[in-house]
Amino acid sequence: MPGPYPLYEPYAQGLLDVGDGQRMHWNASGDPTGTPAVVVHGGPGSGHNPRARRYFDPERYHVVQFDQRGCGQSLPHAADPSTGMEHNTTGHLIADMERLREHLGIDKWLLYGGSWGSTLILAYAQAHPDRVSGIVLCGVTTTDADELDWLYRGVSRLIPGPWEEFRDFLPAADRDGDLLAAYSRLLDSPDETVRRAAANAWAAWEDAVISHEALGKPNAYSDRPSDALMAFTRITAHYFARGAFLEDGQLLRDAGRLAGIPAELIHGRLDLGAPLGIAWKLAKAWPDARLTVVDESGHTGSPRMTEAVLAAIERFA
Repeated sequence: MPGPYPLYEPYAQGLLDVGDGQRMHWNASGDPTGTPAVVVHGGPGSGHNPRARRYFDPERYHVVQFDQRGCGQSLPHAADPSTGMEHNTTGHLIADMERLREHLGIDKWLLYGGSWGSTLILAYAQAHPDRVSGIVLCGVTTTDADELDWLYRGVSRLIPGPWEEFRDFLPAADRDGDLLAAYSRLLDSPDETVRRAAANAWAAWEDAVISHEALGKPNAYSDRPSDALMAFTRITAHYFARGAFLEDGQLLRDAGRLAGIPAELIHGRLDLGAPLGIAWKLAKAWPDARLTVVDESGHTGSPRMTEAVLAAIERFA
């Protein structure tokens, strides 16, 4: 099994005007005549990772990456409190992907991503199934109410101390209510001290969940520049406090729209943030999807998960 491939540079990049005063950063690499593939980053709000293109053979794939609204090199940046969030929803991101596909003259593309990226991929594919040649997902999520409740409340049964710190950062009046909405309000505060403190508290909780996985590492989320952390936490809270702008259970309910699209679902059995049951249910509802469970892996992956993703992407070359 080859790869991951050595990191290669884009042959083209730009800022695409997608409306609402938004300009989306994108890049393209590999062979322009190869199999088109788009990498959809997680978060929401993490920005694209150049290393993700190392899963794709540059001699056989035409690889597209982009930064979702408000993060990475897209403009305006969500770290700036004057950047409004009213034009940053799942529907907007789906439309941005379509605009980028048309801009690059691509008829159909392979979709690859994990975590939040898998949610956005499923939403896009259900809206535009005729534009999808295949799908590879790892760390599968659909961002429904049960998943969010688990990640921001339920998993506290395993790590109660860090969760109490996450909860108790909030004003006392908010601690027994909607934690995500309360954090979203703080992350939208005009007071920079309030915003930065809330971003650090949010990231500390995300770090705690990941670091308690079998192969987890400390500071997985907080180890990023302050403006990138601010955008990540603000955008994530904005989406999650609003159910990712999807009807609850929508992506699983509408899995039938994916009929005929071949897919590889890759999930770690030890994933604390997104338990295996999510991927399991999706695979049962989607006959064209094949689920691979990586026994020793959590949400952030493992060497065997890397091998599984490489094998899955090779399948579609």
